[in-house]
Amino acid sequence: MEVLAADNVLLNLPSEERFEAIKRVGGKLVENGYVEETYIEGMIKREKDISTYIGNGVAIPHGVSEYVKYIKRSGIVIAQYPEGVDFGAGKAYLVIGIAGKGEEHMEILSKIAIVCSDVENVKKLVSAKTPDEVMDIIEREGL
Repeated sequence: MEVLAADNVLLNLPSEERFEAIKRVGGKLVENGYVEETYIEGMIKREKDISTYIGNGVAIPHGVSEYVKYIKRSGIVIAQYPEGVDFGAGKAYLVIGIAGKGEEHMEILSKIAIVCSDVENVKKLVSAKTPDEVMDIIEREGL
């Protein structure tokens, strides 16, 4: 089973409020069978506790620990916002929802953080025109 599939990539979305963006990526995780709907509550709770904005125009919403029981399998949803989403701590042009089952959670989070720590990767992801372009950039880093 794939952690990142083409239908997990949402391109050219209009700007929206950060909690709507989190619901969007969380909803796609639900729709594609990675998590139960309750996991989205955990993603929102985490954002209320501390911003999931990590810098370089990227936010990585994920559920707080008590919501991991709602993860069915590991998955990533990447939402591209050319105009950005205000996450308080910064404007995110990429909102990457993640759900990692068991030990995979930290591994996925760290790999995504490594990809997004390179400003050139982020620029390529933000300007990507197809899901395949996005997947190529992410998969080069071993996800």
